[in-house]
Order: sequence, then C-alpha cells, then structure tokens
Amino acid sequence: MKQLLENKVCIITGAAQGIGREIAKRFAADGAIVYACDRQKFDSDNERIHPVQFDITDAAAVKTAMMQIYKEAGRIDCLVNNAGVVFNRKIGMIMREETELMFRINVIAVLELIQLVSRLMARNGGGNIVNIASVTAVLGSPGQVAYSATKGAIIAMTKSAAKELAPQNVRVNAVAPGIVKTERFAELYEANGEKIDERISRIALGRLGTPEDIANACAFLASDRASYISGHILGVDGCASI
Repeated sequence: MKQLLENKVCIITGAAQGIGREIAKRFAADGAIVYACDRQKFDSDNERIHPVQFDITDAAAVKTAMMQIYKEAGRIDCLVNNAGVVFNRKIGMIMREETELMFRINVIAVLELIQLVSRLMARNGGGNIVNIASVTAVLGSPGQVAYSATKGAIIAMTKSAAKELAPQNVRVNAVAPGIVKTERFAELYEANGEKIDERISRIALGRLGTPEDIANACAFLASDRASYISGHILGVDGCASI
C-alpha cells in the first residue's frame, strides 16, 4: 500500500523541537524525504530526515538553503511553515522589540518562504504549503494580543495566497492548534496554572492537544488526499473554537 507522503520532498521549519520535530518524524514515517530546518541542530538517525541549519530571519541564508534543497532533491513538494516565537504580554506590558521579533519570524519570514518556495514548486507542476496559525487568532486570548495579531496575519495570508497560487497548482492551507502539550506549555503552566486549567475546562474533548495531533493534520493537508483543499484553516483544538 502506498504511503501517505511517499517520496514527497518536504521542508519543515522550526523542526528541532516540539511540534516541528513531531511533524518531521510523522512525515518521515509516512514516506517523505524531510528537510528539517532550524537554527538549532536537529539530531536524528532517521535516514529520511536531513537537518538544515539557518536563521529564518536571514533572507540570504534562507534563499541559499532553499536553492540547495531544490538542487539536491530536484523538486519541492511541500513546505510547512512551523517556525514561530511567542511572548505572552498584557497590553500594557507589550514591548516593541518583542512584537517586532514575532512579526519578523511569524509573518515576514513565512511570507518570504512562500514567495521563494512557491516559485520553485511551480517549476515542477505545483505543490502545497501548510502554515501553522493558532486558535488565538480565531478566539482571541488575553495576554496574547501581539502574538494573536501575528497568527491572524497568517490566516489572512493563507487565504489570499491560496487564491493567488491556485493557477500554479500550489495549494495553501493552515492548521490552527489549540493548547498543545509541549515543552513551552510546561513553562507556561508553571507560571499560570489556574488560568490554563480554566481554559482547558472549555475544551469539549476534555484534553490537551498533542504534537502528534498537529502532525497528523499537517500530514493529511500535505498529502494527495487533500488535493481539492486549499485556503482552508483547519482547527485542531478539541472543539474549543466552535
């Protein structure tokens, strides 16, 4: 039986840990050739995962890496824009430097990757892009005004890019996770346990999301089974956003 992502060349950013690492592992398990991109080293003995180190805010380094991948693999089938950063601040405590960094990583770097990689995909008849948004962009979240704004931009970018790139047979979708149990979540819970417990109580399925839940959704959108899906924002939040 053919694997879900058999021999698809897939680029995943922010792949060294957390959700990104799980996406890389899932894609490789589904038969993809994975280029795991991060500014940190990706340690893996999986022969299907190829670590690539660069800073996503360095446009020249990004272009060099993408062109090298394209030259080596001969094509790019999928890009998962997972790299991101979050600073949780109340409105009165938002710092300009942190906001600018979130927009550089969460929005500008994503746009520049879409610009570059979509052109490379078009050379080989198309491909697909999966962006990571957030349920905070849909519902709003106290203490995450600036971060929510960056993820709202990702949702708008996804919908517009899907329409613009459709003639090149490039699909663009987004996954909007809810609260996911990662290393970052453990740090947040230690600082804001009661507030987070209250948010968890509003999740209809009664549990936190896992990195595997997000990876599963990304794998589906990256596969040919989703060949008629573009411009969609897939909430993976345990029915918290309805």
